Amino acid sequence: MYFISTEKVLKDRGHDGVPALQTAAVSFKEAVLRCLPSEGGLFVPESEPDLRSFFLHMGEETTFQELTAAITSHLFEGELNPLSASRVAEKAYSFEPELIQLDDSFSVLNLYNGPTGIFKDFGINFLAALLEELLESGVCMVVAAARGNTGVAIARAFQNRRDITTVLLCPDEPIYGLDKTTYANQGGNLIPIRIKGNLDDCQKLLSLLIHDRKFSERYRITAANSINPGRLFPQSFYFLYSFIKLKKHVTGELVYSIPSGNFGNLIAALYAWKFGMPVNGFIAAMNANNSFSEFIKNGTAGSIINSKPLVPTITPTLDICNPSNIERLASFYKSAPAVMRNMVFPESIDDESTLNAIKTAWDKYGIYLDPHGAVAFAAAQKTANSRNFNGHIVILSTAHPAKYADLIFKATGKTLSIPEHLASLNYRAEPIAEIKADLEALESAITGCF
Repeated sequence: MYFISTEKVLKDRGHDGVPALQTAAVSFKEAVLRCLPSEGGLFVPESEPDLRSFFLHMGEETTFQELTAAITSHLFEGELNPLSASRVAEKAYSFEPELIQLDDSFSVLNLYNGPTGIFKDFGINFLAALLEELLESGVCMVVAAARGNTGVAIARAFQNRRDITTVLLCPDEPIYGLDKTTYANQGGNLIPIRIKGNLDDCQKLLSLLIHDRKFSERYRITAANSINPGRLFPQSFYFLYSFIKLKKHVTGELVYSIPSGNFGNLIAALYAWKFGMPVNGFIAAMNANNSFSEFIKNGTAGSIINSKPLVPTITPTLDICNPSNIERLASFYKSAPAVMRNMVFPESIDDESTLNAIKTAWDKYGIYLDPHGAVAFAAAQKTANSRNFNGHIVILSTAHPAKYADLIFKATGKTLSIPEHLASLNYRAEPIAEIKADLEALESAITGCF
């Protein structure tokens, strides 16, 4: 599989007569290691292979490791042979998704069984194992704009990885869950840096750092955020995995309800569909901010930019002003706008409805949902009730509910105990450095650790 820039896709497909960019496609390895195209935009596949012959024959007994190894070796044939793909899958995953069929109408896909209790463990652990496999020689620096759970997941996944240094750009807020013994100034490979700004400032700084090619090539810098296709693509694997578990038990339409903030999971689901997964649609379940509903409905370039002020909610992961994957979503709409309008359905869920969904999930099914999964559940209920729907909806639950024990108690009156492996993530930590949101200051902080 080869990759091109979203800039080329958008200009190739009719941007007011703007000529196509003359850029060559790059290999998967180059897309992972370079992370961002020099001409701007994000890397997307030049074409998507049809993988139906590889996963449609898989049955319920297929493990997530087996599916990952098989799909990876065929997606990136010529770059990862079956043996190397198996090594990546084995190193990445000692855990797998959990699919629970609630009734004829709904299933829940639990994605919190990884070491830090969030869905991002799947993509981040795959990227860490992949980089070890791709780095035949030399060193690499992985940089990420990350807050809260995401930063911890990245730090854990890359801890003790051979020849890889990890830099976390954390917004100006308390930092939790980092192990100081893994810091670079303690002989480890982690460099957490607090940026005087918000997460958007950290993401902008990361982009500037990567595009400073002299500096980024010196340290061989890539990113651990979902702007990196090596982090994003494995998220499509759990959609395929849920399908092979369900395919003998579900008739009629199949729809996925996906909590949507940065749109990484929605993009991954669309790739799974492009690979041949039989599915009838995807619900983009957003919170009250609902910033990109018009874009999802219309796919128009003018609605890519969000000018609305951000409203804090009880689903902070979905409180996003400028989604890092919006250009990838735009490239899907440029390819087939009519198809996309019939494949992706936006739904907006407010905080009260989210709490009601947590209560309903417990009262009716005896399960706990984190608030982001509850947004997806509430959106699924709206979809099932709003039209003549005769099918099945898979709801993504993206974080361990114990991480939101206060909200669970508020909604259900039930007290959740935090598993031991997650309790240790609540300890306060301090960064190695604290700097303003400035590229020169960031580069100085990085070089000062060597």
